[in-house]
Amino acid sequence: MIRATGIHKSFGSLEVLKGIDLHIEKKEIVSIVGASGAGKSTLLHILGTLDRANKGSLLIDDKEVNQLNDRALAEFRNKKIGFVFQFHHLLPEFTALENICIPAYIGGTSKEKATEHAMQLLDYLNLTERKDHKPSQLSGGEQQRIAVARALINKPAVVLADEPSGNLDSTSAKELHHLFFKLRDELGQTFVIVTHNPELAAMSDRTITIKDGLIS
Repeated sequence: MIRATGIHKSFGSLEVLKGIDLHIEKKEIVSIVGASGAGKSTLLHILGTLDRANKGSLLIDDKEVNQLNDRALAEFRNKKIGFVFQFHHLLPEFTALENICIPAYIGGTSKEKATEHAMQLLDYLNLTERKDHKPSQLSGGEQQRIAVARALINKPAVVLADEPSGNLDSTSAKELHHLFFKLRDELGQTFVIVTHNPELAAMSDRTITIKDGLIS
């Protein structure tokens, strides 16, 4: 699903990634761990095409993304990659249902089809009764599950998560972790997760440790 080769990234004179090679298989859940400042989030941003490497090759779902211009890359990102962040980034003025639909609207899906798929996801996540609630009316765990549904609305090839349970209580975090594996087992979803949570890392199919800009 993902093959990165020789990924380098610098910010000015600071070299953050020093030649990362990794592959992620379809339907795999991989955790990326390491100390703060090791380069985990920088790598995730490059894998998510939110940032470009200074050097190296990146294939996602058999597409060499470094060859795409900015517009084509944005379209590819919208269709192929879902994102879940530590802070859910739901838009406060929109309902749960509307928040889920936004990436589908951006991708050109009709309101009818986007709403139909969003309702299916809400049902799958046991959140149908919360569809008309705004983020401020939802618990932290519910907000993050809505964010997961938003990540899934375009049926992405891979979901990238950056500290997805870092802002949740232990019960909600455990529920979120089990949800990832349910999505993998039942929907065939691939996940790459940056985490400091040792429980989630231990559950994963593989754990990749980054130290000083390299996989150790």
